Amino acid sequence: MPHRCTPRILALSLGLALGAITGTASADDRSDIRSEVTRRHDEAVKRLQDWIALPSIAAENRNSQEGAEYMAKLARDAGFQKVEIVKTDGKPGVFATLDAGAKKTVGLYFMYDVKQFDPSEWSSPPLEARIVDKPDYGKAIVGRGAVNQKGPESAFLAALHAIRGANKTMPVNLVLVAEGEEEIGSPHIAQIVRRPDVAAAMKNTVGVFMPSAEQESDGTVTVTLGAKGVVELELVSSGEKWGRGPSKDVHSSLKAMVDSPSWHLIKALDTLVSADGNTITVEGYPKAPPISAEHRAMIAAAVKASPDGEAMSKKQLGVQHWIGDLPWQAAQERLVSQPTINIEGLVAGYTGPGGKTVLPHRAVAKIDMRLVPGMTKDAAVAALKSHLAKHGFGDIEVNVSGGYNPTSTDSKAPLIQAQVATLRSLGIEPLLWPRGAGSYPGFVFTDPPLSLASGHFGLGTGGGAHAPDEFYVIESSNPKVQGYDGAVMSFVDYLYQLAK
Repeated sequence: MPHRCTPRILALSLGLALGAITGTASADDRSDIRSEVTRRHDEAVKRLQDWIALPSIAAENRNSQEGAEYMAKLARDAGFQKVEIVKTDGKPGVFATLDAGAKKTVGLYFMYDVKQFDPSEWSSPPLEARIVDKPDYGKAIVGRGAVNQKGPESAFLAALHAIRGANKTMPVNLVLVAEGEEEIGSPHIAQIVRRPDVAAAMKNTVGVFMPSAEQESDGTVTVTLGAKGVVELELVSSGEKWGRGPSKDVHSSLKAMVDSPSWHLIKALDTLVSADGNTITVEGYPKAPPISAEHRAMIAAAVKASPDGEAMSKKQLGVQHWIGDLPWQAAQERLVSQPTINIEGLVAGYTGPGGKTVLPHRAVAKIDMRLVPGMTKDAAVAALKSHLAKHGFGDIEVNVSGGYNPTSTDSKAPLIQAQVATLRSLGIEPLLWPRGAGSYPGFVFTDPPLSLASGHFGLGTGGGAHAPDEFYVIESSNPKVQGYDGAVMSFVDYLYQLAK
């Protein structure tokens, strides 16, 4: 979530009626499938627990081949007839197709990788996928990847198992692309999707969606029309590259006559943003277009529909003020429409307990840059390098580890309209949201040559993505929020709606 995780304004739930009929499924068909979902509940939860027990962590070069093989097995078991592991210059991907002889074909994007974790920070082992009682939520699986993204993805696969187990015909054909590098910025996703046979299969789809858990704790749901792009990189200042300062850590007393690579990096960072850190000042940086009237209206409607949204967000985030003390609607407009340059971490010299009087020879800033439509990864990186060189920091290494362009999908696209129709049939009146403030690599679908619609869909809820005690609700104690079986049925309903 990928990188897309972000607070957002959500629509007010009008109640959830799981007995609703959507798409072309008859009442009897839906009842049979729902019974099969219930019958297979334990099997599906165990499948999720087993998947969580195998963490694929690209940043640590951990279990990537094993993760791809397991993803391929999951696809085969769910009914995909053609499944192939795709080699890239990085971690392998998976390409799979399910031909149901249907008139329409739907694209799927999965990720099988997860973020790093420190077991000492968790209340239960992060790979055990223990089911715990979660206050205000019900019973939930706690584990790395539980909500980001294995829980929702496993729920989608459970929907395929249930349709087949109920002896029903799949309403649409499916084309699946899965990658194992989402959590490091998807540096090789294009090598998978743009392979000629994969691209040809994707070109025939009505669009591509990623299974997700879109309900908030109050049951609300939005339909998001895109995501910001992202660039992940390191800025490295070293005595060796600079030609000044030490080539190894030396005693701090020598600062009286020796330059500091750490200060050199800090001075470089200071040129990237305004004095308050909130406005990008990189010369030649791609400019964000002004927010459109349509998107401003979406935000206004969402703010009006959720009067407690600001207080809830501040509480969840632990913040007291927005940038510039902006009012809530203006802060949301800024969240949606503005690019960012963020310092994820700063590392130099000694960071252990107490002090250690050294002058470090090397300093590193871990940076992420978020991009909005109208901007591109390559242009942003080129401007950054040019700016540093112009300001006397050309020696600082710019090591890009991953990233991609932003995405945007028209609200009238059939993929999106099917989401709206499915939610309404379940008693939820969704609001549209211009784009998530986080990121996911949908650019390979929305950019030419495919130029497809792309989005996220799924009921259910969870939390803690990228953090300790990540969880995904299995049995909900809140009648407004679906548990695992309800999430599974939301995918069943969406597939039938897409078949219309």
